[in-house]
Amino acid sequence: MDIHSLLDPMALIKMGGLVGIALIIFAETGLFVGFFFPGDSLLFTAGFLASRHLLDIRLLLPILFAASVIGNCVGYAFGKRVGPKLFSREDSLLFHKKHIDKTRAFFEKHGPKTIFFARFFPVIRTFAPILAGVGTMPYQQFVAHSILGGLVWTFGLTLLGYILGNTIPDIDQYLLPIIGVIVAISLLPAIVHFVVEKTKKKK
Repeated sequence: MDIHSLLDPMALIKMGGLVGIALIIFAETGLFVGFFFPGDSLLFTAGFLASRHLLDIRLLLPILFAASVIGNCVGYAFGKRVGPKLFSREDSLLFHKKHIDKTRAFFEKHGPKTIFFARFFPVIRTFAPILAGVGTMPYQQFVAHSILGGLVWTFGLTLLGYILGNTIPDIDQYLLPIIGVIVAISLLPAIVHFVVEKTKKKK
């Protein structure tokens, strides 16, 4: 399998089927190794294929939702267990005790909305639950917003692909451009943030 196949949602779905999609969503929402998977476009494409009866939408929605929540919980558990051990070391080039205090303070103030909105940003959705664990965000609060965010993210994008697949004639020929737009939209906030920060530094 080459890197192109790993980033191609259609290739991933054909290769792994429903189980493969669920495992990828699980990995992308809580494991370090899953940050590069194309979660947004994967959900949309899975919904589109369900509109073509290649996947069962009745199974697809609850399984992907469950995978996204379980992935987040695993990420949280990892962060809570490993994070404090890392930052209890003496200060070094990579680790500083003040970082854990900043992480805790951040999740005390912004934890709920961070966990909810992180679902819609590539890479951030992978690391947010891990950092929530490091920052010891209250678990019940974490799970509640993880469920809410996971529900909107998985159901929203999957149903978007399913509905468009059922309503737009010959949508197959527009599938790649639509996926491209979804990827661009998901990356746009990160790009805007980068540009704003660069502008502030120059000023």
